Amino acid sequence: MSGQRLFYCSRCGGELVTMAGKIARLKCTRCRKVAYENPIVGVAGMVFDPKGRILMVRRGRGATCAGLWCIPCGYVEYEEDVRAAAVRELQEETGLSVRTAQVFAVHSNFHDPAQHTVGIWFLCDVLSGQVRPGDDADRAEWFSPEDPPPLAFPTDKLVLGEWTEKAKKSKPRREQH
Repeated sequence: MSGQRLFYCSRCGGELVTMAGKIARLKCTRCRKVAYENPIVGVAGMVFDPKGRILMVRRGRGATCAGLWCIPCGYVEYEEDVRAAAVRELQEETGLSVRTAQVFAVHSNFHDPAQHTVGIWFLCDVLSGQVRPGDDADRAEWFSPEDPPPLAFPTDKLVLGEWTEKAKKSKPRREQH
């Protein structure tokens, strides 16, 4: 982690100090409230075409990691269901209306020292729409999971590797005679 980011209590304004223990936590010197710093939850939607290519978006100007590619993703809003967030993010970034199928992967993301996140990658089925970039994406294209473009996030590389490994294991082997 990048060091202490909170210095004053959100309840009373007292100074926060690090408590000793197995996990370092901040505690208010005045009211004794623990200041928890929890990760933000992000979601990503994995959509594949009939050729087995995955839909990816290039992050546009002003977005984190602009010019690099990722699986369409975003943060879960407060009081929003994780599946609804994945559907919303796919719609905003690709123009596609989807439904979430199953969870493919869940990983902790430590690529941004200022913010720890937990990502949930959903397999999604397309219901309707035409692929078009939107929101903070300036391009949307199909790529082989084995040969992705330059990626914005290390965990997308991890997830694509897991997908490729799973695909290799599920292909039937030809018998040798």
